[in-house]
Amino acid sequence: MTTPPYPEDLERPGLVRTGRSTFVRPVRPEDADRLVAFVGSLSRATLAYRSLGPVVRARDDVIRRGAHVDYLNELALVALAGDEIAGLVRYVRSPQDSEHAEVTFTIRDDHQSEGFGRLLLEHIAAAARARGIRVLEADVLADNTRMINVFLGSGYRVEAGPPGQIIHFEIAVDPQAQAVARAERREHTAVRRSLEPLLEPRSVAVIGANRSPLTIGHEIVANLLRGGFGGSLFPVNPQAEQIAGLPAHPSVRDLPEAPDLALVAVRAEAVPDVVRECAEAGVRAVVVVSTGFGETGVEGRSTELELARFARTSGMRLVGPNCMGVVNTTPAARLAATFSPALPTPGRVAMSSQSGPLGLAVLDFAKRLRLGFSSFVSVGHAVDVSTNDLLRWWEEDPATSVILLHVETFGNPRRFARIARRVTPRKPIVAVHPGPADSAVSSLFAQSGVIRTSSLQELFDVALLLAHQPPPPGNRVAVITNAGGPAALTAGACAANGLLVPALGEGTRLRLRSALPPHADVSNPVDLSPMATAEHYRQALDAVLADDGIDAAVVLFMPPLADKPDEVAEAILDAAAGRPDKPVVTSFLGGAGVADLLHRDELVVPTYTFPEAAATSLGHAAAYQVWRSTPAGVVPDLAGVDAERARSLADACASGPVPAAVAAELLNAYGIAVRHTEPGPGPDAFLSVGADPVFGPVVSFGLTGDYADLMADVAHRVTPLSDRDAREMVRSLRAAPLLDGRAGGPGIDLAALEETVLRISAMVDDLPQIEALELRPVRLLPPGHGVAVAQATIRLADGRTGDVPA
Repeated sequence: MTTPPYPEDLERPGLVRTGRSTFVRPVRPEDADRLVAFVGSLSRATLAYRSLGPVVRARDDVIRRGAHVDYLNELALVALAGDEIAGLVRYVRSPQDSEHAEVTFTIRDDHQSEGFGRLLLEHIAAAARARGIRVLEADVLADNTRMINVFLGSGYRVEAGPPGQIIHFEIAVDPQAQAVARAERREHTAVRRSLEPLLEPRSVAVIGANRSPLTIGHEIVANLLRGGFGGSLFPVNPQAEQIAGLPAHPSVRDLPEAPDLALVAVRAEAVPDVVRECAEAGVRAVVVVSTGFGETGVEGRSTELELARFARTSGMRLVGPNCMGVVNTTPAARLAATFSPALPTPGRVAMSSQSGPLGLAVLDFAKRLRLGFSSFVSVGHAVDVSTNDLLRWWEEDPATSVILLHVETFGNPRRFARIARRVTPRKPIVAVHPGPADSAVSSLFAQSGVIRTSSLQELFDVALLLAHQPPPPGNRVAVITNAGGPAALTAGACAANGLLVPALGEGTRLRLRSALPPHADVSNPVDLSPMATAEHYRQALDAVLADDGIDAAVVLFMPPLADKPDEVAEAILDAAAGRPDKPVVTSFLGGAGVADLLHRDELVVPTYTFPEAAATSLGHAAAYQVWRSTPAGVVPDLAGVDAERARSLADACASGPVPAAVAAELLNAYGIAVRHTEPGPGPDAFLSVGADPVFGPVVSFGLTGDYADLMADVAHRVTPLSDRDAREMVRSLRAAPLLDGRAGGPGIDLAALEETVLRISAMVDDLPQIEALELRPVRLLPPGHGVAVAQATIRLADGRTGDVPA
């Protein structure tokens, strides 16, 4: 008998409601002894719930057979706690109806209140759905309220049989919006609880602490003391009796209490044993600062992934390896668990960095900018704790108002998009990514409202503004200066960043003429002349901020011979305090130490060395405000979609190109007709879908011919697309005036085109086996006449796996 292939794609880390880490995977033949031990640990009550009646313990040989499944018609998933099984879920497909399967859940008694049942339901539902099962059936004793609440609270469509001693449930596993939302809330709560020992620990151990200053192990202990950590601190070093004035301990096993957090700074080959000791001691979170893992090659990468898997099965979260630690400046934490020589001052900015060495420079630069941090996490290789996890923490962190990301790779881009879309309306996210500006990354950020910057300098320029000033209500900027040359540069930089420098209102100009010297220029830019005083600056800034046609101000100061930057700074602060709804930024060209002058209690006016940086930052902030003010999009329910028929058609096809007739049928199942027709009044278009190795399906839209081929005028979006995404995608082309009539002519049926984009997005989301799709040409017809797809090609991938939630 051929052994069925083991579905590695179903291996996923997980978090239960309490925040405990676990690892969910399919059962394997070598789990036979684990299954026997698992069943043997169950109480008589749990066995009664499982067997729906009087307790009859199965023979060991029968239990062992449960480790052998075909992963298609019978599938069992286990959730691990250490090396033991904490929970088990199993489905068996019905021989009478291949779309139905009987499902059973068993949770070990000591884990029954932690949320393992709901986690396993989410995983088995996704796995069943990917294997053509639409309904899971379960029989439950009427007094098994925990399991009943799992089903009723899942968000799936649940039908329950009539009340009786045994209740029959039928759970439709199609991903309903309510089920997705409830799974997201459960996961959100679990992630936040799992990060508490990392970001707000009550006790910390530093394993590899060193007596010698300037070593990593020593500096972590010294920084924890310098940062004012108020909990228990345990240096661990078998060769030392005292480190940094604290008693040292030979190992984590010898500590007087199990620490919440352990910092590991030992050589790479010793890390696995240390992490195992931490698990045995009851440590809840581990930060591995040690190097020598994934950066060394395939073997190192394998070691760090195994570390992450062990940590999750042991109930721990793991940061790193190859990171510089964790900082949380909030009064509840005062955690400086890092070896960085520069510790940030408290502030409103949180940051995640994937580069350890870069993090050192980041903290030093931020301190020089006087940019304060609420928290900073160097995730290193991010084998467990990821940027997505941290976003969930900062989303509800009252100490954080701006989030900065240095992102090299994405663990789960779709999850990032979903979380970011929820966070960005309330807290700006500013990111720097090393990829090209026209990549899928830009599309992902644009859809999510994330501000993408081109450099770390620009990242911090934008953060400096958003941390201290509100986003501008519009894009109209006033420039105040005492030198004409820098003002011209600033006006040009504003235009390049989507900002306007409009004429001031007549009332504002009259006010400026009465307050300023006769030789001052009261147009926009407002040139006060080199002899301007601090009072002139205050009056000019008061006037332009009171103008209803101005949304923000850039103030330039070129120190003349009579240099009084402190008085000018005070004047700017006075005026800015009077209009807290409009941002003010400055550039004191050639001035040193000016940042210190532009602070007054909670009021901070950002200052930049050069005015172009001020304009760029304002441009990003204004674009963010436009995104935030636009109504949020939804993924609409589309009429005329027959997803079941489409799945049947796709399942009947081999991998590779789909026959043209079948491709037309697949599209027809999503309300898209393939038909030949004459070209419309304008150019033809194309719609395509490609499988990006990082971001999954990416939808592309452009006009055929030179527009796409020579001008690279193509828009991209990552699925799933909302109605807002489709609208912005179609209108983002440089050639968009040809579509909406601005270039002359009647224009096209934009609503029909946007709906076609949404239908394609729904199709590739429902059918993950679609590897590539292209509609070319798409005839763009006049308003009211829709669009016509003249030809379609579809290619299916070899693998047929589902997306199991992690």
